[in-house]
Amino acid sequence: MSMQRAKAHLEKKGYLDRVIEPAVETATVEQAAAALGCEPAHIAKSMSFYGADDAESILIVTAGDCRVDNHKFKETFHYKPRMIAADEVEARIGHAPGGVCAFGINPGVKVYCDVSLQRFDTVYPAAGNAHSGVRLSCAELFDACDAAGWVDVCKGWA
Repeated sequence: MSMQRAKAHLEKKGYLDRVIEPAVETATVEQAAAALGCEPAHIAKSMSFYGADDAESILIVTAGDCRVDNHKFKETFHYKPRMIAADEVEARIGHAPGGVCAFGINPGVKVYCDVSLQRFDTVYPAAGNAHSGVRLSCAELFDACDAAGWVDVCKGWA
């Protein structure tokens, strides 16, 4: 069901032909990179956070080789980052861990893309399950996930 929602969203945006469904698992950055034939940094990982109040949820799509910097996050969003508990991710975002992506998500979830992605011509986010990826440029990713904006909240990549 989750992948069907992601695919329906990608079809509306004109990117359905970019979906890749390898036979092997793509749940982690390393698995996805091996399955999709790219460097781990090119994997666009979607990280789930509670919003400013616990009723809200946000996704930040980052490059596969970086981590969210708590200080940068707080400067950008004006609250301390708290990742959504694994057992709550699917209910809050619309996709289960291992296949979380910014396509076909629950209404009200805001998506931001981190500038760590902009150094690549091509990135590979998941497509709703742990056996998928989508080949997109950064501009296409931003469009496909209806991002609210570009943010600079990561460390470890520059």
